[in-house]
Amino acid sequence: MLEVLDIAAVRRWSSLAVAGLSRHEQALNQLNVYPVPDGDTGTNLLLTLSAAEQALAGSLTDAPSAGVVLRTMARGALLGARGNSGVISAQWLAGLADSVDGDGLAAALDAAAKSAYAAVAHPVEGTILTVARAAAEAADQGSDEPAAARAAVLGAREALARTPEQLPVLAAAGVVDAGGQGLVLLLEALLEALTGEHDESEVDGAAARDPEHGHDHDHAGHGHGTGRAALTYRGPAYEVQFLIDTGAAEIAELRRALDRLGDSLVIVGGAPTWRVHVHVDDAGAALEAGLAAGRPYQIQITHLTSATAEGAPRRPDPTARAVVVTAAGDGIEELLIAEGAVAIGGNPSTAEVLDAILATGAGRVAVLPTDSNLRAVCQAAAEEAFGEGVKVRVVPTRSPVQALAALAVRDHARRFEDDVIAMAEAAGACRSAEVTTASREALTVAGRCRPGDVIALVEGEVNLIGDDLVTVCCGLLDRMLASGGELVTLLTGAQAPEGLVEALTAHVATRWPFVEVHAYPGGQPHYPLLVGVE
Repeated sequence: MLEVLDIAAVRRWSSLAVAGLSRHEQALNQLNVYPVPDGDTGTNLLLTLSAAEQALAGSLTDAPSAGVVLRTMARGALLGARGNSGVISAQWLAGLADSVDGDGLAAALDAAAKSAYAAVAHPVEGTILTVARAAAEAADQGSDEPAAARAAVLGAREALARTPEQLPVLAAAGVVDAGGQGLVLLLEALLEALTGEHDESEVDGAAARDPEHGHDHDHAGHGHGTGRAALTYRGPAYEVQFLIDTGAAEIAELRRALDRLGDSLVIVGGAPTWRVHVHVDDAGAALEAGLAAGRPYQIQITHLTSATAEGAPRRPDPTARAVVVTAAGDGIEELLIAEGAVAIGGNPSTAEVLDAILATGAGRVAVLPTDSNLRAVCQAAAEEAFGEGVKVRVVPTRSPVQALAALAVRDHARRFEDDVIAMAEAAGACRSAEVTTASREALTVAGRCRPGDVIALVEGEVNLIGDDLVTVCCGLLDRMLASGGELVTLLTGAQAPEGLVEALTAHVATRWPFVEVHAYPGGQPHYPLLVGVE
């Protein structure tokens, strides 16, 4: 039996913790009802501690102290943290690491609990935080390190048993707090690493009882009584997590901004690297707040309302395919839907694109951004969807007319990857342009434009400037068709004047008699006309 927590004991603790969480992963998931009944606390804690163990495996074996090894472990947990409990556990480890060398285990557990509380914007009792504090208070009664560890385990277990008295949602479900139970497992692993005593809790994930009738709910969808089956999530729609490299002052401002946007806010780490976790309705606004503070990376966005007590999220059908397309304009949306696509209106966030991808239920999804500014958003959503078991390919479309060209060649008889290539080739073969009104004076490759001038852009570059909409549109068509083309697609915007389509159709019929023209009301803002030439 060891008298102190040394380097070897820290490494054993890490392995034992991962093993314990692995054994009880599903039971912890079943306990999970707070803050969101999404059934993933066990998985999140296991992934977080696995990242910590991997960090230790890649570190030097001749570290000078247990604190240094613990800091490596905490850093790995920080970078790999998943979910609310995972992020808090990472900060708990960081607090432990900062104090264990100088003051001993009891003081380190106290520092760990305080560190975890400090990371949470609005601490809630009856959670992992309560269990951490109780463990620290109990450990203070231990005469040496092993005694402190034993006392911490007992104190944590007692606090865990009381969590239903502190959180009504736990009492209603007949369970203890899942995150708190996870911390008890970590402390039990710590005790075993120090003393060799294997005294692990039984984690009863099936113990969700109806307090009125006193029996187990075998299924989550009965929807009666006050047990777990009646629980549904009513909070913000999205969980947003990311890492960010920035300073303490910027983090303070970020904390204030995110606190206004949502709840379950946890920010852990220290300059320069921090991990941010928050539940919000507007995931895009949360990411914008992150961008204002630094450069967010390893961004994870989860749709929380897809996992309530009525049932788990449906798994994607690996044989099914779908296409998701962004669309700005009611008419454009109708055209895309008519082609069999799922249309997302407006200027969607990553979370909204991800939500649309997952809502298709398909295992293979092609995403078509209709604006070059949305390419990164769609790519981020694609990367997130991969973690949900969906293979997503982003087709490099830059405009609605290119998306329509891509959809026209879709063929389910082809392999998915071949179909994506065919859509990309069709989109690339469609030259696109748009006509709008200049809002300010600027020097362009086509000359100087002034506010109110009509400007035509081809592939994003100003190509023609004038003062009359019809004249500019006709000139644009002439320039595009001079390079070849058999089909012109016109999408008129919400501000397009009456007679525009007729004037352009007549112009093409006169100047380019062998060219076919298809015109549709697109309803897009800002651009009276979108043009595609194939």
